[in-house]
Amino acid sequence: MTAYIIFQGDVTDPDRYETYKPLAAQSVAEHDGRYLVRGGLCVPLEGAAPRSRTVILEFDSTDAATRWYESASYSAARPIRQAASEGSMYLVEG
Repeated sequence: MTAYIIFQGDVTDPDRYETYKPLAAQSVAEHDGRYLVRGGLCVPLEGAAPRSRTVILEFDSTDAATRWYESASYSAARPIRQAASEGSMYLVEG
């Protein structure tokens, strides 16, 4: 079953976040994932507005998404994102 990694957060250090983006993109590609949403306009329709940045990745399965998250390539990028932003990241089966 398809799985999605969703990040909703606020970038607190834009320069550092820019160094994260190509590392993350390379790690996603290495694990056959793809970006469905990468920032962009967000219009709240119901409830509170979400954080300022939403990223949605698609993987073939929860196992594939978990392998990406735990991979050496993403493990190198993750601390950069964590230092440059605050928010939540979660996996959802689709």
